[in-house]
Amino acid sequence: MLEFKQVVAGYTHPVIGPVSFSIEAGEVVGLSGRNGIGKSTLFRALSGEARLFGGGIRRQPGLRLAHHRQEPVRPEENPLTGTDLLAVNRAPAPARDHRLTPLLSRRIDQLSGGQLQLLELWCALSGPANLILLDEPTHHLDHEAHEQLADMLGKARERQCAVLVISHEPEFCKLVCSRQIGLRSASEPVRC
Repeated sequence: MLEFKQVVAGYTHPVIGPVSFSIEAGEVVGLSGRNGIGKSTLFRALSGEARLFGGGIRRQPGLRLAHHRQEPVRPEENPLTGTDLLAVNRAPAPARDHRLTPLLSRRIDQLSGGQLQLLELWCALSGPANLILLDEPTHHLDHEAHEQLADMLGKARERQCAVLVISHEPEFCKLVCSRQIGLRSASEPVRC
């Protein structure tokens, strides 16, 4: 679905690379490395927000991308409800007994950080995207929500979505990832 070939990415100057790896349908791949190494920059290079200084990114034709950011944008005052958020993201409503069901009628500006995070993860993982980028998806989530996220990731794999996950929680990655890719500084190339 996606291939990074000797990608060097950054903003005003290179931050990470060269990096080479690919991801296939149905895989959940974890990206790991120290803080500031450029993991999020790779995501931004894919979405066009960071600059490619070298290499290339090959996308399967028809690829639909969802990008869940490390810190979701939290509206200060917004009358949109959880149901409205699902509609905007073209995501289906969860089953009636799902943990998210009570959040659908609430305004999104009145949700806790963990509730908003879980609702936005649902949108990314159950919506129409077939490549999903999750940057620190467990941020703000309690243990029960971790389990819910693992279940959502399993369902995305069943739908043959490809998921790239950045996480500083090795146990969570061991649980949900098909494989992990360790990233190093720009002076230490990595091939996977």
